[in-house]
Amino acid sequence: MYQEKLDKFKNVENLAGKAWGHAMAIDLLSKADINDCSIECFHYQQMMELFFKHLLETQSQFGSYSRSHKLQKLLEELISSTKFTTDKTKYFMALQVITVCAEEYRVNFLIDCEGYKQSVSVCDHLLAELIEFNEASVSPYFLFF
Repeated sequence: MYQEKLDKFKNVENLAGKAWGHAMAIDLLSKADINDCSIECFHYQQMMELFFKHLLETQSQFGSYSRSHKLQKLLEELISSTKFTTDKTKYFMALQVITVCAEEYRVNFLIDCEGYKQSVSVCDHLLAELIEFNEASVSPYFLFF
């Protein structure tokens, strides 16, 4: 499912290509018989982070992004640095839950799977908006060639 959404970036050697790799991992893990959803959460957070950073790199004036791993901060950065618009209040809590779950994965593997799954259902709408923004935008970088 996720690798299809990011199929345009399949095996591309950039941030979006790495996001596709995490999307593929999510899809594989969703088919596995694993009770602990923490590894899936880790890959979901990485997929979103790398896709945010891809958009910041290709759509912002200076092609740069912060070193933050916090998804809600990256959304703020994307909104302020590009032409992307959305109702960020719909997504902040879900993005924060996913960020915290991914941080917990690195520490002790015990996360709130139900909270994670609810946050994913919210963030999937944001992912659709981000993909649409990417497809509708022409990178200023490409205007010079």
